[in-house]
Amino acid sequence: MKDFKKLQFPIITVLTIGLMPYTPPHIVGKVEWVLGGAKGMQPMDYFDLVLHGAPWVYLIIMLIVVITSKVKSQKTT
Repeated sequence: MKDFKKLQFPIITVLTIGLMPYTPPHIVGKVEWVLGGAKGMQPMDYFDLVLHGAPWVYLIIMLIVVITSKVKSQKTT
């Protein structure tokens, strides 16, 4: 339960800021644009990518923290 509390905020931010607008998720279009060579991207588009991508990075970091703490606690017991 303690681990879920650590992940609550990152999950909420991904579900709100990370996926807005929802049809289709904005971050998907931005990532496809960058993978396609980022032709025509302006500074505002890069800022938008960072804004919508930051919650995903935060969630991934928190998942790594939770998983490594679980592994460490299992090794010590």
